[in-house]
Amino acid sequence: MNLTVYTREGSDAGRTVTLDESVFGIEPSDHAIWLDVRAAQAHARQGTHKTKERGEVRGSTRKLYRQKGTGNARVGDAKSPIRVGGGTTFGPRPHAYSVGVNRKTKQLARRSALTYKAQQDGLRVVENFALDAPKTSEVAKLLANHDLAERKVLLLTGEQDNVLYRSGRNIPKLTVKPAATASTLDLMSAHVVLLQESALDALSAALGKQTPTEAQPEAAAAE
Repeated sequence: MNLTVYTREGSDAGRTVTLDESVFGIEPSDHAIWLDVRAAQAHARQGTHKTKERGEVRGSTRKLYRQKGTGNARVGDAKSPIRVGGGTTFGPRPHAYSVGVNRKTKQLARRSALTYKAQQDGLRVVENFALDAPKTSEVAKLLANHDLAERKVLLLTGEQDNVLYRSGRNIPKLTVKPAATASTLDLMSAHVVLLQESALDALSAALGKQTPTEAQPEAAAAE
């Protein structure tokens, strides 16, 4: 699949790029996407919920009244769970919500998400650019030139670009990330993925299939 390369002003740059079929042209796996998105959302949960149990509530341990003969229900001390202000029975305790997903499944999920974006015209390639200093208006102008000001956009760069990140962090519907660190959740949440040309190379390097010559150094290192 070929995509047109656009300039920052939104015009045709006069050239196209060929997408890596091993990254943008696979058979998508909905289950892999679900597993990876679930893991990302679970990892974002703090898990710090806690209620006080019987041993943590302030109060006396004296039995409030005798066991029988009062006509009331049997009750122990003021910290009993059946009394107002008492401890909670089987209340929530802090724990992690992390879900494990293996590396190959994560890669398959990201490839599937990128393939869906390519099939649904959710990818746009823009020529490489850099800003001299953080300036939100420049990034806002870029989005306006591409008719993306009102859409949720994920802007992927080839490498970490702190200036560009600081320029776009105040734009509500924009996320700026290096291509290698974009998760499946980031890709699926965006309406449009705006890629710099260098981001395509980064995605191919991170998710593309290795050639035999590329695999030889790893094999030699393992020996």
